[in-house]
Amino acid sequence: MPTFTGEEAQEYDNRITRLVPGYELLHQLTNAQLSATLTDNAHILVVGAGTGKEIAALANINSTWQFTAQDTSADMLAIAKQRFIEQGIDARISIECQPVDKLKVKADAVLCLLVMHFVEDNGDKKQLLKGIKNNLKKSAPVFIADLMRPETPFEREAQLNTCKELGLSETGKTQMAHNLEREFYPLDRMRFSELLNECGFGIPKLYFKALGFSGYVV
Repeated sequence: MPTFTGEEAQEYDNRITRLVPGYELLHQLTNAQLSATLTDNAHILVVGAGTGKEIAALANINSTWQFTAQDTSADMLAIAKQRFIEQGIDARISIECQPVDKLKVKADAVLCLLVMHFVEDNGDKKQLLKGIKNNLKKSAPVFIADLMRPETPFEREAQLNTCKELGLSETGKTQMAHNLEREFYPLDRMRFSELLNECGFGIPKLYFKALGFSGYVV
């Protein structure tokens, strides 16, 4: 799993909206569901919290929510910490630069958005999901969004064309095509459901779909 450092961390927020069609909508829909399901004083674990953009938005929805921001990139979390301080929400957030399975949290909800496709299906994906399960209160929702295996022969090309329309350069498109084939580990829906079942989760319900990316709540 890559660790975003240095310039990669600094540029992440600028680049991600060009790489994931529907990125802002994914977060809008996720946040709306959290707002509809969680009560005051809820604790939300954000896996792969990165620069803290997700948490900063959620903190504005409910001033009583508490958060654990987990990531394995110290550079990304340094950016997040500064964001939290500037927004005046740092007292509500625990920052954890370690793997999920090392945490000891009992969350009312977990977000794992755009993380799992970086993790190999060699036992590592299962370890991540089990780590999430162990830090989750009973019956609490988990929101997982990920790059999935293409369902049509033209989905990847359409995805790349859309990214170019969103501002990705021709060089960036070429690099993205390479990454889609060789750097990521997407699952098909059957394997995704199988893994969730093996880790004690229920049936995933689709709530977001934009070309190669899908969002599920379990």
